[in-house]
Formats: sequence, C-alpha cells, structure tokens
Amino acid sequence: MNAFKLTHRALMSNVIDDKIKLTQQLQLLSINQKLSYEATQKIQKIPNPGRPKKPELVRFQSLPQRDKSDLGFIKTIHAICHIEFNAINLALDAVYRFQDMPKQFYQDWIKVAFEESQHFTLINNYLIEQGYQYGDFKAHNGLWKMTVDTDYDVLARMALVPRVLEARGLDVTPKIQKRFMSSKFSAMVDILDIIFFDEINHVKTGNTWFHYFCKQRNIEPLSTFDKLVKKHIGSKLRGPFNIEARKLANFSKQELEYLERI
Repeated sequence: MNAFKLTHRALMSNVIDDKIKLTQQLQLLSINQKLSYEATQKIQKIPNPGRPKKPELVRFQSLPQRDKSDLGFIKTIHAICHIEFNAINLALDAVYRFQDMPKQFYQDWIKVAFEESQHFTLINNYLIEQGYQYGDFKAHNGLWKMTVDTDYDVLARMALVPRVLEARGLDVTPKIQKRFMSSKFSAMVDILDIIFFDEINHVKTGNTWFHYFCKQRNIEPLSTFDKLVKKHIGSKLRGPFNIEARKLANFSKQELEYLERI
C-alpha cells in the first residue's frame, strides 16, 4: 500500500469515522512494514483539509470568552476536542507533504496521527456522554493556518507546529486540569493526563526532526528557530512555559534559556 496515497485519503476525508479508520489503517500497515514510500503523484497545496461541515470555523478573536458555568466547561471540552481533530490533520499532512524523508520520519508522524485520533475519540465520547458532540459549537482555524504557512519547508514545519503549537499544550494543560478538578467534569483530568503524556512524545518527535534537519543543513538550531518564529509569528512566543515538560520533550538547555528570557 502506498503511504502517500492512503495518507492523502485520510487527510481529505470529510467524514470523521472514515478519517479515524484510515488513520488506524495507516498505523497498522506502518507497524507491520506494509507501506511503500514511493512518491507517485504531484504534491498538492491544501488550503483546507477534510473536515465535517460543523463546527463552523470563525476567527479566534470572535469566539466569546468561556465562563465557569457548566456550559462554559462543555465549550472548553469542545475546544480541546477541536484541537485534537486538527492535530490528526497536522500529522497526516507532515506525512503527505514531505515525500523525500527517511522512512522513520513517516513512521513517527503516522504514529502521532494515530494517537491524535485516539485523543479526539476519547474527548468526543466524553462530550457525547454529556449530551453534546464535536461540531455543536463554533471553533477557530488557527492551527491549520500555520500548517499552510509552513508547507514550503519541512524544517519550518518541524520548528513551528510541534515545537510551538503543540508545545503550547504542555504549558496550559496543568492549569486546565486544575479547573476541571473542582468541577462536575473532573473525569477530564484523567483524559488530559493521557493526552499530556502522549503530547510530550509528539513534541519530542518534532524536536528530534527539527535538530536532524538543522544538522543535515549545517545550520545553528536556536538562531534558525528564532528567525522562523519572527517570520511566521512576528511576536514573542506566549508564556508562561512548562519548563519541566519541555525538558521531557527534549528541548535543549539553550532553547529553555531562550524561552525563559522571553
């Protein structure tokens, strides 16, 4: 089975169950060494990946603040569910888009896509238990925008999607867990524990490949990262940073000092 064709099918699927099944199939074939990595088609730019008609996507600034009511907590859970759904597409796009990488690169990001699909399912199932489901509330599209913005270079993608966007999840998750702990939705604490553990490894995967490509191109990682942040984000990264979690995700001492200076 051709990895890139199957990944593209999963990436462009608008049906949630089909996307998840295709991602599971990719992982199974990858584990059993039954995928071929021969580029057979021209790589397409993807302004929008496959997604269901709902949720309606709006600008982040137009989303109202979530309060501490039961509905406010449900909307927070929905927002996390949306992040996990996007994360499936982010990982699938890394596999599909960069078709001249080492085999391990594809195995790593297929595994990430599979785990993100598990995270999405965990949270969506919990939403369903509460009488809601993914798509019931508006959401924003900022995560995919960064994917499009970095589709020109695998190094830029590794620098900014796992090491900035996904790493932000490591920073904010403990605080979100504290909020859930004192609510009727305390089951989210255990769900977020599972996600947090996996996300450390996802960010670590991004770090591994970012440093691999820097070494391959003989460029200095920290200054390269700083340039890419200024180019694509244009402002300082948002803190505070979970330094201990980022250590576990293999951020270097110099990188952590860079973050702490921010």
